[in-house]
Amino acid sequence: MSVSRLNRRSSEVRTLAIFSALLLVLLGTAYAQSSPGPQPVPLPPPIPAPLDTPYPGTITLAVDASNVNDRIVTIHEILPVKPGKLVLLYPEWFPGWHAPSDSIARLAGLVVAANGKRISWVRDRVNMRAFHIDVPQGTATLDVDFQYVAQMKSEEGRISSRIADFSWFCYVLYPAGHFSRQIHLSPSLRIPEGWKFATALAVKSQEGNLIHFKDTTLNTLIDSPVYAGVNFKRVDLSTGPDNPVYLDVFADAPANLEITPEQLQYHQNMVKEAQKLFHSRHYDHYDFLFFVSDSMGNDGLEHHQSSEDATKANYFTDWVAGVGGRDLLPHEYVHSWNGKFRRPADLWTPNFNVPMQNDLLWVYEGMTQYYGMVLSARSGMLTPEQARDAFAMIATGFAISPGRTWRPLIDTTNGAIITGGGSLVWSSWQRSFDYYAESALIWLDADTKIREMSNGAKSLDDFVRLFFGMDNGSYVTKTYTYDDIVSTLNAVQPFDWNAFLQTRIYDVAPQVPTDGITRGGYRLVYNDEVPEWVKRSDSFGGGFSFSLGFRVNEAGNVESVTWEGPAFKQGLTPDMQLEAVNDQKFSVSGLREAILAAEKNKTPVKLLLKRGDEYRTVSLDYHDGLRMPHLERVDSGPDRLNAILAPAK
Repeated sequence: MSVSRLNRRSSEVRTLAIFSALLLVLLGTAYAQSSPGPQPVPLPPPIPAPLDTPYPGTITLAVDASNVNDRIVTIHEILPVKPGKLVLLYPEWFPGWHAPSDSIARLAGLVVAANGKRISWVRDRVNMRAFHIDVPQGTATLDVDFQYVAQMKSEEGRISSRIADFSWFCYVLYPAGHFSRQIHLSPSLRIPEGWKFATALAVKSQEGNLIHFKDTTLNTLIDSPVYAGVNFKRVDLSTGPDNPVYLDVFADAPANLEITPEQLQYHQNMVKEAQKLFHSRHYDHYDFLFFVSDSMGNDGLEHHQSSEDATKANYFTDWVAGVGGRDLLPHEYVHSWNGKFRRPADLWTPNFNVPMQNDLLWVYEGMTQYYGMVLSARSGMLTPEQARDAFAMIATGFAISPGRTWRPLIDTTNGAIITGGGSLVWSSWQRSFDYYAESALIWLDADTKIREMSNGAKSLDDFVRLFFGMDNGSYVTKTYTYDDIVSTLNAVQPFDWNAFLQTRIYDVAPQVPTDGITRGGYRLVYNDEVPEWVKRSDSFGGGFSFSLGFRVNEAGNVESVTWEGPAFKQGLTPDMQLEAVNDQKFSVSGLREAILAAEKNKTPVKLLLKRGDEYRTVSLDYHDGLRMPHLERVDSGPDRLNAILAPAK
């Protein structure tokens, strides 16, 4: 072959190769366009939506909670059914928690049987609280058995060897497709031998430690927990035969049940003041289910005819030490009207597996927080000075929390849904459940504004009577919207309430809403005077958030650090242990004295901290004293705050 012919042949080969490569690219592109990547698998069919139709028949629910040693509750249900598809739901959204519950993680041993034979169940692939069952032909009832395995720590699982909180929410599977008020049950509960119990439910019969309750709806059952225990006292707080109210106290030890005549009078006053405020009631009888215990943790959860309440064992025996949590019972009692009888429209749901929306929690919880404090003062459970100190501490707490510079108050109503109720590392920056306490300041602002504009003729109490005092004796929940709130405020006192609420709640509001304090006739001041109740309480960490910028408990555990505060700037974090102060072993009183000394001699406060296996010494160049907040009376102007806190006439 000649050279010229060889070159020509090589050129032809190269041309063919290039053409082939281009063809492959074009074919590959076309193939890629005609053969897409992975596609999503279709979701399972939706769970039947709840309808306002009766579930046929009555479900038998037998709960055996006698095994408190192992913290195991055994449940047996008998459900009337028809052959075909059935979906059973385990409750997820519980009114008052404002977030989905994780109780499903403690369900175990689920067995379903028909006509004495075990049948299969299949958990929904998306909804982990839904169980699909094919009911065989010829089946009239299903037997459903499972256990609720509570957490071993009593403050987390609410069951101890001497007292327990039995929540029906955790002990039931119910049929999908119906409103909870349309599902009827015949419930029973077995408690440990020798225990007493209290609940808002009506009792049908009792055989030893087995209690049969009257038939009721799922809606009412889940809203009616049972407290039980060894040491029990029932205290009558009724204002009369038409308003039966009881304080059902359970304690670790009999000595913690002792109530002085003065304390009894304060609690009776609370009920009287609530009746003066609302001019109505929406219960047959009301029961404060109350733990005074160091084993159960602190708690407060509202129900229509009762409340779940828990505080320290010394609630009665060291009255002054409990000032910081004195509004617990008044707060939950107010919820019988605000939250249970009247409820935000987007927070009411037809069953316990439809998601709730928290947009109006600044009313549901915020106004309740306000009136919980007010009723505490009006009843004598707090002195006027203690109530003023409480408002001062709330205002100061927000003044040192820069999270309000980026996050509006309304967004904190989503907090429980976002965090599941868990704690935040930097709560002063991230913002926690601020819709409680900050809304209390906003409602104080509204109250004093109404009093100012009406020259004292009207107040927020008038709003309460209009908004919550309707339909006396009715148990049927009435929902409300934002527009309902604004229109009722205007009915009491004409004003641009929409702008008032928008700027304080829905907009980013860096300034703390202290107008209610100022208009109330007071100003916020700081000094080194520590109220006796703060000294005797560990709930405020000595008040060091207001000075050094961190909270620490008696054991030296740093519980929180204020964003951009003195401690934050020196690298303190909430996982540290405070070992020593100025070369002396840590104590709350010792740290307090060190701050006072630094105010006078201008020497830094030296802290020895432990983090894991590492030790670190820091010096806080801080000399402004304890900065304990108080409200000081302003000479000019009416004392509106004192009028708010005084017993109603």
